[in-house]
Amino acid sequence: MKNGSLLRPMGRVGRVGALVVAGMFLSAAVAAAQPVSEQPAPVAPPGDSPATAGPTAHLVAKLTRRDLAKAMKLVADWQLGRLPAEPQVDWTWAALYDGFMAVPPQVAGDRYRQAMLRIGEELHWQPGPRVMVADDQAVGQMYMEQYFLHKEPKMMEPMRARLDVEIATPASDYPKQPLWWWCDAFFMAPPVFADMSAATGDSKYLDFMDRQWTITTNLLYDRTKHLYSRDATYLDKHERNGEKIFWSRGNGWVMGGIVRVLKELPADSPLRPKFVEQLKEMSAEMLSIQGEDGLWRPGLLDPGAYPLPEISGSAFITYAMAYGVNEGILDRGPYWPAVERAWTGILKHIYVDGRLGSIQPVGAAPGVFTETTSYVYGVGAYLLAGSEIYRGAK
Repeated sequence: MKNGSLLRPMGRVGRVGALVVAGMFLSAAVAAAQPVSEQPAPVAPPGDSPATAGPTAHLVAKLTRRDLAKAMKLVADWQLGRLPAEPQVDWTWAALYDGFMAVPPQVAGDRYRQAMLRIGEELHWQPGPRVMVADDQAVGQMYMEQYFLHKEPKMMEPMRARLDVEIATPASDYPKQPLWWWCDAFFMAPPVFADMSAATGDSKYLDFMDRQWTITTNLLYDRTKHLYSRDATYLDKHERNGEKIFWSRGNGWVMGGIVRVLKELPADSPLRPKFVEQLKEMSAEMLSIQGEDGLWRPGLLDPGAYPLPEISGSAFITYAMAYGVNEGILDRGPYWPAVERAWTGILKHIYVDGRLGSIQPVGAAPGVFTETTSYVYGVGAYLLAGSEIYRGAK
């Protein structure tokens, strides 16, 4: 039913009845979305840093579908075998779930999507406990992709109720200002709003998403460097070489978020040009600072200060560039070779058993890690990148 079909004259009794119904609907939405506790549930360890991890895999770096599938499956199977017994709703695991959902069926049949379906069922399709926190909406991306596959309302209704409550909450009630005060949030929440708009046909989800995106961008986006500060506390922090601190994974989160919003925006959406332009700007900056090994260091503008490349940020950047080329947003001439260099560099950090290393632990800025350090969101980013490259490969 179109929203406009509800706009018809009504008498006083009709208006009162409508208000009662609206109040009942909002109350039901609040009840569905309101958690028992605002405290996040305990999170299974999302990664580790063993002293040794054995030899590296020496995978073939050619961008053929056969070689891409082999590389993706090795890492995906290793990570699938390490899933905790209890399903996880945390953002760290949600990013991994996105990667599993992206793997083409030609690579491993329906195995990964079935595993995610089981997790969704066990979580009863509920978001995390904190109503206004983007991190606790991130799992909704996997839920919505399952909904698009199966069209079962139970897969989207709890998340829809949560987003409706968030949209109805006055800005003065936000625990922090702006609502999405850290750039990582652009991967966690905006794609869920875009998915919900695509599923329901209701533009209010895109309107809210765009408004919050703009507020955060005006605060954190450097329009000269075309990079985001992680949050307002980093606006005046600098690397040892004097450059501003721009965290590779933080900017990777943003670029990944742009991609996942664009995937669901209608072709005629007035929002498309803005997101397309931002993808172009950030990709051009990333191309200009790509390392000789094809990867990006934790601190983007002082690569010499960091001994290791950071794989999670590098993989998200690669994912966004590959998507841009596949969609005709980025020129294939310079960008596809950059994607190939990045993928070649990433593969050098995969071990024989499938461990993906050189992934910075949870943080908010460039940090310390080892070659063996592996975290689930980095694997998710890797699978997203591999799947997008696979789409453009032959």
